[in-house]
Amino acid sequence: MTLAPGVPSFPPLLTGEETRPGQDPFAKAVARAAVGADPGLVVWADDPATARAAMVLAPEVSLAEAAGGAVALMLGLGDALGALAPPEVGVQIEWPATIRVNGARCGRIRAAASTADPAAEPDWMVVGFELDLIPPPDAVPGADPDRTWAHEEGCGEIAARALVESWSRHSLVWINTWTDRGFRPLHESWRGRLWRLGEALPEGGTFLGLDEAGGQLVKSGGGTVLRPLHSHLMEAS
Repeated sequence: MTLAPGVPSFPPLLTGEETRPGQDPFAKAVARAAVGADPGLVVWADDPATARAAMVLAPEVSLAEAAGGAVALMLGLGDALGALAPPEVGVQIEWPATIRVNGARCGRIRAAASTADPAAEPDWMVVGFELDLIPPPDAVPGADPDRTWAHEEGCGEIAARALVESWSRHSLVWINTWTDRGFRPLHESWRGRLWRLGEALPEGGTFLGLDEAGGQLVKSGGGTVLRPLHSHLMEAS
């Protein structure tokens, strides 16, 4: 089969659906999930300036544990960028969901589920990403050292379609790993990409590490504070 120009090729078990111009893939995926879309639906946008896509999942665990599925897709994005970008480009994740390229903010992970109860099993969960590729015309180079775009970091050959394709494939590998082996392998790989791990945080405290569900452990004062991943990552749906 010959693919139409601009249409990503998704691996088996995943199906693609393009948004209308100007439509948010994450919002569309949430709406589709809420009315019974099958797991594995990937909603994506044909936007050369910002790569955007979202995937529908059906985790069979509590929401607190299901947040591990979001980590799987974070790692999928990191691996996708690693496969497409020059080897000198560094990709980090600032807990819980900010994507940094060569140390500067470049995108984010988004997640939502059918429930906000950490002990309940969600009927569905949607995880998506946004990665800024090309700066807007009015962007002033160097005006914000903590903000960047992938094409400004040596990734000028990366197109949104290729990144969405690569993300879907790498994410599926991590989802299968999570399903088969639990969160531990994801925990180990995520630690290797975490921004400011072991350092003082701007909001106070020292980032010590992650708990068994991906929550942030922060040394503050004389004790350790846990910031659960699900409560800091999930958006209201």
